[in-house]
Amino acid sequence: MKQVTAVLIGAGLRGGHVYSSYALEHPDEFKVVAVAEPDEMRRLEFAVKHEIPEEMQFKSYEELLERERMADCALVCTQDTMHYRPVIGALEKEYHVLCEKPMSPDGKEIVKMGEMAQKYGRILSICHVLRYSPFFVKIKELLEEQKIGRLMSIQHREEVGYWHHAHSFVRGNWRNAEKSSPMILQKCCHDMDILLWLVQSHCKTVSSFGALTFFKEENAPEGAPARCLDGCSYRDECPYYAPRFYLEHPKAEEDGLIYAVTSDIEKKSVLQALKSGPYGRCVFHCDNTVVDHQVVNLEFENGVTAALTMSAFTKNCAREINLMGTKGQIRGNMESGMIEVYDFVNGITDTIHLNTPPKGHGGSDMSMMKNFVQLVMEGKGSGKTGARVSVESHLMALAAEQSRVNKATVDFEAFKKELVCSC
Repeated sequence: MKQVTAVLIGAGLRGGHVYSSYALEHPDEFKVVAVAEPDEMRRLEFAVKHEIPEEMQFKSYEELLERERMADCALVCTQDTMHYRPVIGALEKEYHVLCEKPMSPDGKEIVKMGEMAQKYGRILSICHVLRYSPFFVKIKELLEEQKIGRLMSIQHREEVGYWHHAHSFVRGNWRNAEKSSPMILQKCCHDMDILLWLVQSHCKTVSSFGALTFFKEENAPEGAPARCLDGCSYRDECPYYAPRFYLEHPKAEEDGLIYAVTSDIEKKSVLQALKSGPYGRCVFHCDNTVVDHQVVNLEFENGVTAALTMSAFTKNCAREINLMGTKGQIRGNMESGMIEVYDFVNGITDTIHLNTPPKGHGGSDMSMMKNFVQLVMEGKGSGKTGARVSVESHLMALAAEQSRVNKATVDFEAFKKELVCSC
């Protein structure tokens, strides 16, 4: 078996700890041979873990891409607004590319990335990992087998989780739409992609409503300080008190969120980082601008309608779906791996329990990496999440944001044509 080699651009949580771990688990299939990361500590830690020599460690993607092509593919895992240039540069150097989602918050850049992949004949896969999850793969099979007849409507719920929202979208890297992406794109381009995949039709019309309602200065308790460790008197009653989450909540370490705070997760180091870093700020005294709840209505060309609800105010970080057809109904919860299929004719409910791994989007992170490595090995195809299909689902999210901001329904075909013509 040929070993696929890769360069990593951006050694943060997703690139440095998630996708690249496939190389450590399957060294016969995949190896990271170079890394570009401006943060020296992250760069050196990653280099040690993957045994990357000093001459293959770069402070920037520009330095790396100035060199002759040194691997089969490039993993681009920078921040949302920083994907475009390294992706285009890597394609021009004839790397196959795996790009973290979202591709870009700029619609023109999204369209251009898809066009450039086609121009250079390279694989450009987007990290829409949910298509590889056992849960959605099974639902797709049930629809194709017409277990509920003709699909008519979908209700899909993205439960962000109160703790995850506070970490990523109030204190964290995706808190500010102007500096990263609108939340409906950053968090829910996954969900737009899944809906597009399940419906098997182009989007026709989009409408959306939502706002940043709670995590604002005006809702801060009286006298609440700017930082949790500045003597906050509300710490025992506040669900967003940072030290409690990062030192006590199981998800902080289980999902790797604590590594965004500090690479040294000993209590003393965590507390020190919370005293001065962004993750120790009061959730009501941050510079966040993204919404904390939003609904999106979608109409597809084949007549199917879909409603997506995203909310920060939930116990769990979870996805639930309800698919309604002419002969039955499917309900499911991705995190529990439970799917119920109800048959209108015989009145029987079949319950399916999937063995869903608790980490990595139900096991789909590694399934996606396996698929991408196989594509590169064969040098052809685009897989389930190639740029061609990913462009449309990204633009659906941007259309939803335009609808929310302008309070008007968006004709999706006209929206898309305007972007394509302006590129």
